[in-house]
Amino acid sequence: MGLRDRRGVETDVYQPAEDSELLARTVCDRLSDADPEDLVLEVGTGSGYVSGRIAEETAARVIASDLNPHAVQQARGEGVEVVRADLVTPFADGAFDVVAFNPPYLPTDPENEWDDWMERALSGGEDGRAVIDPFLETVDRVLAPDGVVYLLVSSLTGVDDVVERAGEEDFSAVAVADESFPFETLTVLKLFR
Repeated sequence: MGLRDRRGVETDVYQPAEDSELLARTVCDRLSDADPEDLVLEVGTGSGYVSGRIAEETAARVIASDLNPHAVQQARGEGVEVVRADLVTPFADGAFDVVAFNPPYLPTDPENEWDDWMERALSGGEDGRAVIDPFLETVDRVLAPDGVVYLLVSSLTGVDDVVERAGEEDFSAVAVADESFPFETLTVLKLFR
C-alpha cells in the first residue's frame, strides 16, 4: 500500500491534471464512433482517470498498464482493467486499435532526481524523452494494422524532436489537440503508419 495524503489519495500515484484531461478528452472525441470490437491500451495509467473516461464515454474496451504497483492498485479500485507492465512489454502483437500515453515528460537534471514512484511518473530524464523514446521503439509491435497512437507531449520536451523521433520509427505524426499554460504547451500527437 502506498502513502496517502490527508484526503486519502495515493501520493505514490500520478493524479489527474491538465495533461490527463487533454488526453482523455482528445481520445474520447476521436473514438466517438468506436464499437465494442475496438481495443484501446492506455500505457502509464496512473490513477486510471484516462482509461476510466475512455471506457465510460466510448464503446471501446480499454485495458490499462502501469509499472507502479500503487497505480495498478488505485486504477483497479476505480474499476479499470489494468495490469502491471513496463510500457507494452506483455501485450500481444497487433492487439490494439488505439494506444494512448501520457508519459513522464518533464526534463529533469539527473542530480535532482529522487528515485521514487512519483519521480518516475514525472521525470522524462535530461531531455524529457527518456520514456518516450523507448515507447516509440516498441509501440508499433502491439498496434493493429490500422492502429493509431495518441501521445501527449509538452513544449518542454520538444514537440518537433518527438515528431522527428516518431518519424525514425516510421510513424507519421499530426497534432490533433493542444492547450497552452503559463510555462508550457501540451500537445496530443496522433501517430499512424
